[in-house]
Amino acid sequence: MAVSMKNVDSVFQGAGQKAGLEIWRIENFCPVPVPSSSHGKFFTGDSYIILKTTALKSGALRHDIHYWLGKDTSQDEAGTAAIKTVELDAALGSRAVQYREIQGHETEKFLSYFKPCIIPQQGGVSSGFKHTEINEQEHTTRLFVCRGKHVVHVKEVPFARSSLNHDDIFILDTKSKIFQFNGSNSSIQERAKALEVVQHLKDTYHEGKSEVAAVEDGKLMADAEAGEFWGLFGGFAPLPRKAASEEDKKFEPSSTKLLCVVKGQALPVEADSLTRDLLDTNKCYLLDCGIEVYIWMGRNTSLEERKNATSAAEELLREPARPHAHFIRIIEGFETVSFRSKFDKWTQKTEVAVSEDGRGKVAALLRRQGLNVKGLTKAAPAREEPQPYIDCTGNLQVWRVNGKEKTLLPPSEQSKFYSGDCYIFQYTYPGEDKEEYLIGTWFGKKSIEEDRTAAISLAGKTVESLKSQAVQARLYEGKEPIQFFSIFQSFLACKGGLSSGYKNFVAENTIADETYSKDGVALFRVQGSGPENMQAIQVEPVASSLNSSYCYILHSADTVFTWFGSLATSVDQELAERLLDLIKPNIQTKPLKEGTETEQFWSLLGGKSEYPSQKIGKEQESDPHLFSCTFSKGTLKVTEVFNFTQDDLMTEDIFVLDCSSDIFVWVGQQVDSKTRLQALNIGEKFIEQDFLMQNLSRETPLFIIMEGSEPTFFTRIFNWDSAKSAMHGNSFQRKLAIVRGGVTPTSDKPKRRVAPSHSGRSAVPEKSQRSRSMSFSPERARVRGRSPAFNALAANFENPNARNLSTPPPVVRKLYPKSGSPDSATVAAKSAAIATLSSSFERPKEVMIPKVSKVSPENMKPKPEADTKESMIAMSNRIETLTIQEDAKEGEAEDEEGLSIFPYDRLKTASTDPVTDIDVTKRETYLSSVEFKEKFGMTKEAFYKLPKWKQNRLKIALQLF
Repeated sequence: MAVSMKNVDSVFQGAGQKAGLEIWRIENFCPVPVPSSSHGKFFTGDSYIILKTTALKSGALRHDIHYWLGKDTSQDEAGTAAIKTVELDAALGSRAVQYREIQGHETEKFLSYFKPCIIPQQGGVSSGFKHTEINEQEHTTRLFVCRGKHVVHVKEVPFARSSLNHDDIFILDTKSKIFQFNGSNSSIQERAKALEVVQHLKDTYHEGKSEVAAVEDGKLMADAEAGEFWGLFGGFAPLPRKAASEEDKKFEPSSTKLLCVVKGQALPVEADSLTRDLLDTNKCYLLDCGIEVYIWMGRNTSLEERKNATSAAEELLREPARPHAHFIRIIEGFETVSFRSKFDKWTQKTEVAVSEDGRGKVAALLRRQGLNVKGLTKAAPAREEPQPYIDCTGNLQVWRVNGKEKTLLPPSEQSKFYSGDCYIFQYTYPGEDKEEYLIGTWFGKKSIEEDRTAAISLAGKTVESLKSQAVQARLYEGKEPIQFFSIFQSFLACKGGLSSGYKNFVAENTIADETYSKDGVALFRVQGSGPENMQAIQVEPVASSLNSSYCYILHSADTVFTWFGSLATSVDQELAERLLDLIKPNIQTKPLKEGTETEQFWSLLGGKSEYPSQKIGKEQESDPHLFSCTFSKGTLKVTEVFNFTQDDLMTEDIFVLDCSSDIFVWVGQQVDSKTRLQALNIGEKFIEQDFLMQNLSRETPLFIIMEGSEPTFFTRIFNWDSAKSAMHGNSFQRKLAIVRGGVTPTSDKPKRRVAPSHSGRSAVPEKSQRSRSMSFSPERARVRGRSPAFNALAANFENPNARNLSTPPPVVRKLYPKSGSPDSATVAAKSAAIATLSSSFERPKEVMIPKVSKVSPENMKPKPEADTKESMIAMSNRIETLTIQEDAKEGEAEDEEGLSIFPYDRLKTASTDPVTDIDVTKRETYLSSVEFKEKFGMTKEAFYKLPKWKQNRLKIALQLF
């Protein structure tokens, strides 16, 4: 039954079209918009409707509607707010979740919109009360009680000693000073959150100039601030034990009850257990959970029936035992996780066919009235390739696990994994002000449990050797995140396994060993988004493994085919050519486009058969959810933190950030060591319990992150301030220092080694860089034709010292001032400086590749003589090389960032006078700002904000790729 729009209040027309808050106050039984400048200001005698609109990653808009009832509001105003909320939902297409909020008992979700708190003021409109405004001239002493670990419930109480107790936190706001009294039984997290209220009072009523004092329960007159505090109460006296008030008592029903609303009456539904099948789309129901009552409204119910259900719920909540309960209204098809979790069995029915019907009708109505309806229709999500958010210029080490031992792989083998094995990898890369570490385990699909257990144990020891300052990752084959592929750059996943455990398992179970053989028939699917992120995944050598959206490499002995699906892109084809250098080098390939296959090709695949054309979709990242965790005796309990920020990450706690495609476990510095060791178990338990009921795979990528070592792919979710993550002390001490003096204390722990930088910022460490194709020899003759652009790209790949291509070329700063041509004095000074630096050390006779050693605390310590001497020689050579290069380029122009610039005609790939000694993968960076904007039609800054594929497309069009 379609909801009629004729009964919807016109004030709601156009509401919810963009993300943010909209608030209406009930005045004379009508909703009146509240200006944004007054958002968060509530009066005890009024009722309000609050709409929170959130833009989701899917492109849709989510709506949450709350109606807030002040403690002195009239019954008529409260009823009007309830009914008008149903109308607002109808105006939004009947898909919003609706909440009833009672002053002093608000939901955490509601309070999260108004951080750090709301402090309702006396007064009202229809009630006849006079609004009370507080200003500095009429500042009266007020006492507030604060409760809450994640959001703060603030209530004004009488200014009297009898209001104080040992369990809560109190704020005494005087004209010249703000005191925070911490009850002895309150937690550090609660005290820290209360300080946010102190800051709010200081900024709102004292222009940020008031003194702040912290008083600990139990400190007597000997403490100056405690003495001053108690003096305001007429002197110290013992506090009584807190007596449980009526407000603190919660109504707990004997069991959850389901009621059906028939003609305004709530009638019990008889059933042995609660299941989804009990809910009829033509009716409305009440789910009575005691302190919460859910109203479920069937999609085919009328607006009048929904209002009747709301009235029935209001009647239910008038019971004396639960005056402060609240209810939540839900439309069929948009049930919340908390509602579904109340049922013994919830089988999701076929998607309700209302995706755009209701909203489309609303939009059409409003469009006829001349209103903008852009926000009422679902926006198409932005489809951009995922970004790794990690520096890809670091050092990579890989070990294969074999029993309880691990074997370090040579660089030529470290990007080739087998499905029957487990691997450990350590990636070291430059961070903002220190080296960062990522320690990961990779489990092949056919790997045995013993190897997996050993991999976790060995990886844990490596993390311990780095003093737990590394990010730990647990990854499964086929579920790898973009960060993994980006640091490996070219990755092969082969069938079979090399560990003795795997081979024994195959032998004992008489299973065919699928070990990849170069002489056997093998089929690889090529995937990835570019040269810096490409993979060859071995699949079953049968025709049904093909997919029109991919390119494939098929080989048997010396016969090699490359098969290009009809939906594959030119980038896919180039990647297939490149990966041939790893799989079958020096062999001439036979390229085939889909539809032109030969008999030999189908014969190798065992005959022709049908195959799909849909690209294999990766799990998309969903809107993130943050949970605070407690883990005791193997039981995990979580509490969601709504509208979270970095400040919600308390150093005493463990939090889980759920992005659906990735799970992050954040561990605070103040978490005890025993609990800290349980971080991996907490993450696995979280995935197993699937609190958001999103069918999480047990193989979802899992990251363990220690406070102070947060990687960029984690901090991007927040508006991150790195100074806060470097603070020391507990949560209360940190925030108290900020509130008192606006100072951010920093950690006194030593920073990890930072590579030398001549430009005043951290640079890429001068260590041996990885080639993207370790097994490829640049000297061998090319037997396959490539495009000029890709050959130029490959040439840079094949240079073992090439920097990572996912970042712009480094800015080379002058080591010495430049003023025209260098005179003899300048040259002499340079030579003397180099000679002095070099004279203390012997120059090595040949360049040696340093042996990769296992990571241990001893290896992390600086080596006094031999290693220092070798590193200083390398630095000397580096300085000399840079100096010579700069002298040679003395007459060249520079752009505003210090890079050498060249004209476009010399930079394009078809140039007759090409520039040499440049990074051919970043030709565009050598254009002047003026010429860059002329050619690309945008600034460099705008260009680098585009997704990589768009950048490459523009560069190809301009012959710069």
